[in-house]
Amino acid sequence: MAHELSWKFPVVVAGLPDDGKDFRLLPDEAARNSLAQHAGVLAIPALEARLHVRPDGGGGATVAGTMQGAVTQNCVVTLEPFDNPISDEISLRFAPPEAIAQESDGLIEIGADDPPDPLVGGALDLAAVVAEFLALAIDPYPRRPGAVFTPPGEDTARPESSPFAALAKLSGRQSDKNG
Repeated sequence: MAHELSWKFPVVVAGLPDDGKDFRLLPDEAARNSLAQHAGVLAIPALEARLHVRPDGGGGATVAGTMQGAVTQNCVVTLEPFDNPISDEISLRFAPPEAIAQESDGLIEIGADDPPDPLVGGALDLAAVVAEFLALAIDPYPRRPGAVFTPPGEDTARPESSPFAALAKLSGRQSDKNG
């Protein structure tokens, strides 16, 4: 995921109404291509995120919503490309960097809420949020529906190709020489 994401969707927290604002993100083809390179998949034929951004009163904000779409990946069984559906809930907090420094003592407790992400210049980038959750939603071992793995050596049509059949032939030859 070393590819720099070209898709941006900045939201200035100070410009949000008190009850927040809804956003619908539908990246165009160029943005989906950039996201595909960023996420390490072949393509992203469809992606939509519906997010609600609400200021928290302390200079930060919360982002909540859903993301759904499809990514084109190679099946780990057949190695053929296929479209794999993705869907995820998005929930994230943002805070000014100075508030994060005061809140954190450098220790993160297991089971505790994630610390907030820092705002940059009083803004957050919804495209970066979607890219992060997209990367987490991608199946690392995608299997096309109906694909079945048959391990080598389990070819029942040719039992003589089994390594044990070859050993049996060899041991049969040995007993003929000795007998």
